[in-house]
Amino acid sequence: MKTPSPAAMLLRRLRRLSWGSTAVQLFILTVVTFGLLAPLACHRLLHSYFYLRNWHLNQMSQEFLQQSLKEGEAALHYFEELPSANGSVPIVWQATPRPWLVITIITVDRQPGFHYVLQVVSQFHRLLQQCGPQCEGHQLFLCNVERSVSHFDAKLLSKYVPVANRYEGTEDDYGDDPSTNSFEKEKQDYVYCLESSLQTYNPDYVLMVEDDAVPEEQIFPVLEHLLRARFSEPHLRDALYLKLYHPERLQHYINPEPMRILEWLGVGMLLGPLLTWIYMRFASRPGFSWPVLLFFSLYSMGLVELVGRHYFLELRRLSPSLYSVVPASQCCTPAMLFPAPAARRTLTYLSQVYCHKGFGKDMALYSLLRAKGERAYVVEPNLVKHIGLFSSLRYNFHPSLL
Repeated sequence: MKTPSPAAMLLRRLRRLSWGSTAVQLFILTVVTFGLLAPLACHRLLHSYFYLRNWHLNQMSQEFLQQSLKEGEAALHYFEELPSANGSVPIVWQATPRPWLVITIITVDRQPGFHYVLQVVSQFHRLLQQCGPQCEGHQLFLCNVERSVSHFDAKLLSKYVPVANRYEGTEDDYGDDPSTNSFEKEKQDYVYCLESSLQTYNPDYVLMVEDDAVPEEQIFPVLEHLLRARFSEPHLRDALYLKLYHPERLQHYINPEPMRILEWLGVGMLLGPLLTWIYMRFASRPGFSWPVLLFFSLYSMGLVELVGRHYFLELRRLSPSLYSVVPASQCCTPAMLFPAPAARRTLTYLSQVYCHKGFGKDMALYSLLRAKGERAYVVEPNLVKHIGLFSSLRYNFHPSLL
């Protein structure tokens, strides 16, 4: 009897497949999900692999800039319309004599019209008012590191918020020292503001915020939970710093951070059995199938990664206890929380390093972790929004969201 060829055997098996077979159904589900539904639903999601950059990026960047201009004007009017008390301008927020948390906002004069620092301070003020007595130990503090005297927004805020001016009444020799580049100056400014916060208020914690990092609505309840509950744990208590922001474009699972791989596997272990049970129930399949479980585990992992981990992290905003704290990576520094003892160690460490192009203060801080045997963490999802498309270090004639 003649043995059938491999091609004939394959053709015979394919003929046996029907629309009701598991393999065909799962194949169709994969094609429809990743080839049709997900691209249609996610083509405007900025941090998704399905995002159509060439179609949407320029328009979305311009819309973002226009919205930021409107919010900058609204923040300007917010402070211009603050009521006066007995003919004097009131302090926006005054903590107890020794604050528990100092919120230090580092500012330079950048891109007139957007009023970045006014947006940041006005949002902090609104949130502190909403927080009420629970935030009585919080102190707003502005640190102006602009070399010129033309920083209009800092002058306006000086009527409402305590201000430290690095270059006020001092001889500015920045231009005379060729070894001091803009990256080293930024580090020195950071050191000055951190040290001023400690010397002026002697707080328990210092939150260093750059002037284009607007706080999220949940920032104070989450910080209260993290610092009073989670950071009492031994492995977190002595951390050098806690980052409140990591760029959304770097939050995918396929990244160098090994902790995310474990989380990604956990997504598959959680959603895989759930989707398998749903499929078996609606497809009227008897029993249990390991191949189907493996398929739906990989299916859910791929879907979460391609749609964008950033968007699934937003589910954690439902409760402060759902926020995660994971080991920090090197980028970036829009918002950094320092316990007072760690802040003093940081001042010593930063005085020992020199920053330059390709080695900014964020990389300097990260490099110190291994060199000094320190630990640092980042909270997810982000507790601030980065709104500045114009860098204080580099000229950017074509600002873009990516």
